[in-house]
Amino acid sequence: MGKRIWLGLGGLLLLLMLGGCRSRSQTMAAPQQSPRVFLKTKAILHTAQDHQHQSSLAAFIANRLVTKEGLYTNYVDTDTRQAASATGHEMLSESAGMWLIYLARHHQFAAFRTFYRATVKTFGDHGQFSYRYDPRSQKRFAVNATLDDLRIIKALNLYDALSKTTHYRQAAANHFATLKAGALKDGKVYDYYNPQSRQTAKTSSLAYIDFKTLRFYEQGSASGRKAYQEQLKVVRGGYLGDVFPLYAASFNWPQLTYSDRSLNTSEALEVLLHLAEIGKLKTASHSWLQQQVKDKKLYNGYTTAGSVSDSGQSAANYALAAMVFATVNDRTNYRRAMALVWQDQVTSHVAIQGGIGNAQSGQSYSFNNLTALNAADY
Repeated sequence: MGKRIWLGLGGLLLLLMLGGCRSRSQTMAAPQQSPRVFLKTKAILHTAQDHQHQSSLAAFIANRLVTKEGLYTNYVDTDTRQAASATGHEMLSESAGMWLIYLARHHQFAAFRTFYRATVKTFGDHGQFSYRYDPRSQKRFAVNATLDDLRIIKALNLYDALSKTTHYRQAAANHFATLKAGALKDGKVYDYYNPQSRQTAKTSSLAYIDFKTLRFYEQGSASGRKAYQEQLKVVRGGYLGDVFPLYAASFNWPQLTYSDRSLNTSEALEVLLHLAEIGKLKTASHSWLQQQVKDKKLYNGYTTAGSVSDSGQSAANYALAAMVFATVNDRTNYRRAMALVWQDQVTSHVAIQGGIGNAQSGQSYSFNNLTALNAADY
């Protein structure tokens, strides 16, 4: 998801100036509530055919994308790196969290423990996770992406819930405490925090506000409950209206305004999923998404007025739509969306067989693969 920012070479001078005053990991008591709240409670909606597709996809990811350090962003590497977004064999903490969720859900506990250790080694930065790493240059980027940290925290809780242990809940709580000292400062869900400069983003991407995970940690205190209600208020305030029932991309704190830039559909659907998980999905949003999937016209980008800004389509967006439908127990549209996901799975005998991608070019992106993989678990 092209949503993060690298602060540039000027940060090197700042790093040298800061010297020994860099941020440290934080700790907090783990919540008394059982992490079983992260388990799915709805009826199983996936079919035997979905399971077969998922097995082939998981084998591709495990054999072609997973390394000892993380997951490749794309099966095909690139000669030139891009400042704005990860490419080729660069790695994202986003992918790490999604893979950990899969491993936990499938009771691959030994593999989970190994991969979590690798995730901390590759991305760990004073208790939070750098959003991006380039194994070619061994460059770890300076900032996190708050949604990705929350996803890893969720994965740790899923491990304990499914393994019936208390192996990771303290580590998860400590990661959350570190976020509270940085990217979640004052109850706001900032896009990122730089532990070297101790600076936060000025914006909150609405897609980053993972209500289920936030509520798990915030419900235990009056200040936490107040922060949660404010986070919910920020998202609700970004609603674009019943004609185009999605939400603005982000909220700017210094200006107290919502962004009017075009929506990245993956991020827009993350907002709907987070709302669905707490029973707050609007009927208009559900109906709009049903229609786009039924018409096979779920495009990659929209203006805030609802016009198409990017006419491409992706398996990841249909997989996210499937997750939304599953969360509200909409079996018909879950299966309709998953059928569209599997249309992009490669079945020919090529290097990316089993993956989601382009058989001719070999392009196969981790976000498409991992989103489809996890959508098949509902």
